[in-house]
Amino acid sequence: MSHPNSFYITTPIYYVNDVPHIGHAYTTVAADVLARYWRLQGRDVFFLTGLDEHGQKVQQAAAKAGIDPQAHCDKLAPQFEKLWLRLNISNNAFIRTTDTGHKSVVQRYLQQLYDNQLIYKADYTGWYCTFDERFWTEKDLENGLCPDCKRAVEQLSEHNYFFKMGQYQDRLIEHIKQYPNFIRPESRRNEVLGFLTTQKLGDLSISRPKSRLSWGIELPFDHNYVTYVWFDALVNYISALEYLRPEPLVDRFWPANVHLVGKDILTTHAVYWSTMLMALNLPLPDMIFAHGWWTVNGEKMSKSRGNVVDPNAMADEFRIDAIRYFLLREVPFGHDGDFSRDALISRVNSDLANGLGNLLSRTLTLIERNTGGLIPKSIPSAETALESELQQACLDLLNKQLGETIPRLEFNRALEAIWRVVQLANQYVDKTAPWNLTKKSEDAPRLHTVLYHMAETLRVLGLSLYPFMPDTVNGLNAQLGLSNRFDGPLPSIYWTWGRLEPGMQIRKGRALFPRIEPNTPQGAKTVSDATTPPQPTTAIPTPTTVAPQTSAPAAPAPVAPAQITIDEFMKIQLKTAKVLTAERVPKSEKLLKLQVSLGEGTEPRQIVAGIGKRYEPESLIGKTIIIVANLKPAKLMGIESQGMVLAAGDSEVRGLATILEEVDPGTKVK
Repeated sequence: MSHPNSFYITTPIYYVNDVPHIGHAYTTVAADVLARYWRLQGRDVFFLTGLDEHGQKVQQAAAKAGIDPQAHCDKLAPQFEKLWLRLNISNNAFIRTTDTGHKSVVQRYLQQLYDNQLIYKADYTGWYCTFDERFWTEKDLENGLCPDCKRAVEQLSEHNYFFKMGQYQDRLIEHIKQYPNFIRPESRRNEVLGFLTTQKLGDLSISRPKSRLSWGIELPFDHNYVTYVWFDALVNYISALEYLRPEPLVDRFWPANVHLVGKDILTTHAVYWSTMLMALNLPLPDMIFAHGWWTVNGEKMSKSRGNVVDPNAMADEFRIDAIRYFLLREVPFGHDGDFSRDALISRVNSDLANGLGNLLSRTLTLIERNTGGLIPKSIPSAETALESELQQACLDLLNKQLGETIPRLEFNRALEAIWRVVQLANQYVDKTAPWNLTKKSEDAPRLHTVLYHMAETLRVLGLSLYPFMPDTVNGLNAQLGLSNRFDGPLPSIYWTWGRLEPGMQIRKGRALFPRIEPNTPQGAKTVSDATTPPQPTTAIPTPTTVAPQTSAPAAPAPVAPAQITIDEFMKIQLKTAKVLTAERVPKSEKLLKLQVSLGEGTEPRQIVAGIGKRYEPESLIGKTIIIVANLKPAKLMGIESQGMVLAAGDSEVRGLATILEEVDPGTKVK
């Protein structure tokens, strides 16, 4: 197991020939969130990413360009390094497999395995895929094509060196069974176990003859061969600890806490890498987490379709933290997700502008106008149950919910928990109505108490959000008058309530997230208006549905919907209902099955609602929602639904229609 005070997180090393796309950004941003979170918790963090620069495709691309393979790699490598800087990635090291230090470690491990008679030479005939740089057997092929990339293969007969991978099959099965978190999520663990328990694990060809491929790390025991690119690449996770810092870090950080990978390279990590480590008598990583893929508007990303999402183009158009937020909020980490520009804009407007940005704007405006821009003091005698509720929600977020979700890589659940506090805080402002407390001097203690709670909640939200949106939080802190940055460990006192010092001067600045008009043309720079300070308003309260406006052109007037009569509307029975239970519908990411109460003396009613991407089931239990009570029952995925819940959103659900006050279930909604 890994060391208790350290945390070692890795991304895959990305192929140098690739053009960076949204998938690369997704993995690396997720790793960055983990790294930043554990630094805040006081762990000694080492975050590694880098590039895989060997193999046949690199050799062929360099030859086509008429340059040396190393020069080819040197030309391409900066595209990744610059992107990580742009996305605010806090990696501690960046490895390239052409580094001399890496090569020497790979050769040392190869020699060790060879000396221990775990590598042997044999003839081999198989079907070779140049794109994947991998041999396949006849039975592996699908319609004569590579089963992975669906490209043509060629039959090759070669003398090659083989690693005795097969002899570790039973030991690997036992390890996976003994450590349930070794491969995550659970569905990927089951895939690997299914593969290992239903077929014999063969030995692994770990060499390529120089006559066919010269661009690679030479075998130390046979100069006519180079190392198979995957053996070379996987060793990076340990070689980086040996040479990328002045002192070796292997004893301090190995085994890795988390290897983050895409699901397409799970087998190479869970099987190849694990058996290599066993053969080298090295401990296995604590966790290999294989996340899903992104589609684009429902279609698989591919160059031929022309729909590959370029994170540089996204960064040209949107704020970096909006991209980071969207990637980890939109879908549960581990599942496949669908990227759409419209969905990103919707998230910016609903969550970031109308939610967090609105809360900061109205808080600072009220403090500026009522206490001279100074953080007021909360008066204990003026506190009510509303303050207790807000304080407890903040403490639960800091000390429970973040710790239960982020270490398990449940990023979307962590962000949902943070936004529940954002929503609660905006509701708190509406309920306390501080703008009504400004006229009488006897209301000053209550006003100051409310304003302090608004500001302190923003501090808590900033601390919670820092791993996800570091630039935004630094800006939020600056506007609150806080000088501290969250780049390193924070004393435990920061994770308690009441750390915002009364008397500090706020520095109200630009809107965190100006609203983006939905019809903004693709490619338009939606962050340009961030340089314009928000204009003063005449009214003190800021409705929760309003955010600072951008200078984008006005949207065309919408077409008026078809009108109905009052008699037609009165046929619809809207009633309040209390959620008793909630669970996911199997094989559906979208559907939740709810049991709701319409009051005493009535049978619980079952409703199937398409809100599963927006809400975790347990977060709905106890909520008072609004339903269409007289809708004719219908079946969704074979489950009867006896009504419909009301929710806001266009193509996607953005929020449920709920009741703020205590209202009995079954109450008619007018």
